[in-house]
Amino acid sequence: MPVNLSAPNPAELFAVAGVRIGVAEAGIRKVNRKDLTVILIDEGASVSGVLTQNRFCAAPVQLCREHLAAGHGIRALLINTGNANAGTGQEGLLRARSTCQALARQLKLRPEQVLPFSTGVIMEPLPHDRIEAGLPAALLDARADNWLRAAQGIMTTDTIPKASSARALLNGANVTVTGISKGAGMIRPNMATMLGFLATDAKVAPQLLPKIARLVADRSFNRITVDGDTSTNDSFIVIATGKADNLEFKTLEEAAALVELLSRVATTLAQAIVRDGEGATKFITIQVQGGKTPEECRKVAYAIAHSPLVKTAFYASDPNLGRILAAVGYAGIDDLDPNQIDLFLD
Repeated sequence: MPVNLSAPNPAELFAVAGVRIGVAEAGIRKVNRKDLTVILIDEGASVSGVLTQNRFCAAPVQLCREHLAAGHGIRALLINTGNANAGTGQEGLLRARSTCQALARQLKLRPEQVLPFSTGVIMEPLPHDRIEAGLPAALLDARADNWLRAAQGIMTTDTIPKASSARALLNGANVTVTGISKGAGMIRPNMATMLGFLATDAKVAPQLLPKIARLVADRSFNRITVDGDTSTNDSFIVIATGKADNLEFKTLEEAAALVELLSRVATTLAQAIVRDGEGATKFITIQVQGGKTPEECRKVAYAIAHSPLVKTAFYASDPNLGRILAAVGYAGIDDLDPNQIDLFLD
């Protein structure tokens, strides 16, 4: 069971102007299951992303990097569950390209304007024919208020869909942010086995969005762990449609409030992944202060979070300070002075 996590209320998920979503049952791995999602993006929007740092990255991740770099303007995201298309070699790339080409034909776009995402079982051939056959139904289903169906459609071992929204007055206009994510196992940032999609109607300079996406990821999805494993398919995408009436954000300083709004939604989604983690019985927050650098603090936090002995203590509700201090001691801080450590529980 998820830890203090309930299904999102569809009435609390706001449509984002310039984005429509369609979901279909393509029978990719199981019948009668939502497993194919398309996210359609109006022309003029900016799209950026943060992708897995696992060197053994899946075919769709490779194509995402290629298509984002092409600079033709991303107009659609194509997401399938049930098959990760990872460990599939050149054939996997060909099949992923085929799905992008099929969606591009129907939308009269270039294939490079489509970003593919896959999640599920690895080292099995992607059933691209089923995906392509399911596209008409997904496109027919496309509408602006389909965020909850999309959250359901990207689930794999998740027990509950993950979606969140927020609104705020920024730069003289009402700005909306809505996002979905999936993930429960192989969760450790850089990125983890997760998919996350965040959309806002704010006007953002295209050259600024990659910086915002990285900053938001580092504040949210790159600060969670369940089991310490980094997956082959992890992707976090940020879409800015520019449909709001705000003055365009051109610098990080100008966009500080927008980054906070995006980070709030992304953090909710990231924490939902931990709460729904495979085998999770508790949700633990670790705060580290006083390090020389943020990286030094992260080292200590992950040493604690990944320690099997610390995890067993948490599982048993046993406040075993020694196990926590031991993890701090081997975190790799060469000039650590143990006499200067303060430790607080709860």
